[in-house]
Amino acid sequence: MTRSVYVTGIERGDGRQVVELGVMELLTRQVDRVGVFRPLAHEGPDPIYELLRSRYRLTQPAATVVGLGHDEAAAMQAERGTDELVSQLVDRFHTVARDYEAVLVLGTDFADTGLPAELALNARMANEFGAAVIPVVGGYDQTAESVVAEVRNAHHAYASLGCEVIAMIANRVRDSAAREAARALGGHLPEPVYVIPEDPVLSAPTVAQVRNTLGAEVLLGDHAGLARDVRDFVFGGAHLPKFLPALTEGCMVITPGDRADLIIGSLAAHSAGSPPIAGVILTLDSLPGDETMALAARLAPGTPVLAVSHGSFPTAAELLSLQGKLTATTPRKAEIALGLFESHVDTGQLTDRVSVVRSGRVTPMMFEHDLIERARADRRHVVLPEGTEERVLRAAEVLLRRHVCDLTLLGNPVTVRKRAAELGIDLHLLGDDEVPETPAASARIVDPETSPLRERFAELYAKLRAHRGVSYELAYDVVADVSYFGTLMVQEGLADGMVSGAAHSTAATIRPAFEVIKTKPDADVVSSVFFMCLADKVLAYGDCAVNPDPDAEQLADIAIQSAATAAQFGVEPRIAMLSYSTGSSGSGADVDKVRQATGLVRERRPDLLVEGPIQYDAAVEPSVAATKLPGSEVAGQATVLIFPDLNTGNNTYKAVQRSAGAVAVGPVLQGLRKPVNDLSRGALVQDIVNTVAITAIQAQAAVPPPKPRDQARQPTETREEESRE
Repeated sequence: MTRSVYVTGIERGDGRQVVELGVMELLTRQVDRVGVFRPLAHEGPDPIYELLRSRYRLTQPAATVVGLGHDEAAAMQAERGTDELVSQLVDRFHTVARDYEAVLVLGTDFADTGLPAELALNARMANEFGAAVIPVVGGYDQTAESVVAEVRNAHHAYASLGCEVIAMIANRVRDSAAREAARALGGHLPEPVYVIPEDPVLSAPTVAQVRNTLGAEVLLGDHAGLARDVRDFVFGGAHLPKFLPALTEGCMVITPGDRADLIIGSLAAHSAGSPPIAGVILTLDSLPGDETMALAARLAPGTPVLAVSHGSFPTAAELLSLQGKLTATTPRKAEIALGLFESHVDTGQLTDRVSVVRSGRVTPMMFEHDLIERARADRRHVVLPEGTEERVLRAAEVLLRRHVCDLTLLGNPVTVRKRAAELGIDLHLLGDDEVPETPAASARIVDPETSPLRERFAELYAKLRAHRGVSYELAYDVVADVSYFGTLMVQEGLADGMVSGAAHSTAATIRPAFEVIKTKPDADVVSSVFFMCLADKVLAYGDCAVNPDPDAEQLADIAIQSAATAAQFGVEPRIAMLSYSTGSSGSGADVDKVRQATGLVRERRPDLLVEGPIQYDAAVEPSVAATKLPGSEVAGQATVLIFPDLNTGNNTYKAVQRSAGAVAVGPVLQGLRKPVNDLSRGALVQDIVNTVAITAIQAQAAVPPPKPRDQARQPTETREEESRE
């Protein structure tokens, strides 16, 4: 039976999009097919639905999402009564519900709907849909006492109308009032009550939203600049010495276009990082000269400069009531919203109260959700050497907002902070000796060039590589490289794992690990797997990234390591040793290698299910397996697919990724004593987030690292692996 959740409110301005996004996240962790239904909608695009559709890859036909428009509903209610209106909406709801395992229902927004008794109408629709209800109360600019009263009144209103209330949420509550309200509400209602504080970043409009509101022309600026948050407005009228101290971080400067001094001064301050601004709006239909604009473009590349035809006062009137929105074009705000929801809502408790039966299938979205949840459950510390790379900084913000792990970013602190400010990213960075005040995830910046650790690492590296003739002086230069420095942090227990490769080659990322961390005692080689997230299952492909042409011994080791990695991430290992021949039907050196490797796996790990040599179609398709290898416990249902060489594996994973629309997570390195993982140089922000989460999970399974002040034990010498470029 379909389980639906109805998110509703009592008035406008409650910011319930945060809750709608958070509940959708919970539902998609449990089931494959989630539908969305908005009974009553305004004209035009629905920003929150477009966000849900984009983020959660919804394939639901857009025509089925909306029940009726508000004007049509108001007319129907006036002419034919509420019963007829609700009957129509129930029919349309069930059209969605019969095709989905769960449905998220988005209640009316109490904004110019033209409907009388709107709260009662939402309650009745929830009852008729058979939906559990989560009422949201807006607490913006209210005292704790007022928030408590509003929550109790809203609970009484919906419960008295027969609704199955499963939780109450107070949203957008000031920090000081949030703690007091949470204490006052705890245990006083039969359902759990969650209090979500106001986050100024969510209510801040982006430069792009400012542009759209004003119909402004973009004179300068790139996509990243237009995505910056506007946290304040500063109006330029004074002379430059008086004007500069008024600038605040993230402000939008509004000035007549003939004030070249204020334009250049604002952008120069941004370039110096004191403070970084969101952009500049030029008013009065006046533009500076070409020389000024050219200088502006050089001073602060990417920073938006907009132009409007009217004056500063009417511009201000339009902007002062503008608030940020969660939309498909603001994915960063969506991550911030989810982090806020997950920090202040007991998601495990709420999931239990929703009572959705978990699907037996594992979708890409479910796999990614599980990574985040597992990493967050036992938070670890990951070092990211590429601290100035845009995608890494954006991923770092997601990881911190969602409390996935603690981070160290490597790079020059001034450069990292300036780059983050230019991108509008707030990482809440800690100082060198600063202790976090809250249990939230935190980040620090370490500069390998100037860090006190450099001498310690140089001594360690020189000792480890003495047999290669590495002196202390040479080691001192080597460890300033971010990849070596990050690797040594992991070796010394100052971080639990490392992720790099967005701007470095595979060799630059993993060669330091071969030299410093080295292989596990039970591993012959360092290898990799990709988790291939298909529509209804997850497969592990190995090795598609590291070993060009493994011999039979190495191939057997790769299979055993891949099975262990698959099991660690919830994939039951059934190993297929792939070849161009199945069973005993073929011969030749390539097939014999795979046959020998299969025998070695069976000999070393008789507990593992393994089949080989076997062709790909016989490994994954039951109908083919029934013909080629009837009775096999692996054929037709393999989950770990081991390729005979890098050429075959790398091409196959990319072919499946592109042609089947699979999500490829990895490469995940295996066989190292401590986790280090490589990124594709084309990695997206979500790829980096997933890889960091995987690294944190790998670290959870490792021996707990020593405290930072402890001296790390020197690893025993193992065979050094050569990495590929």
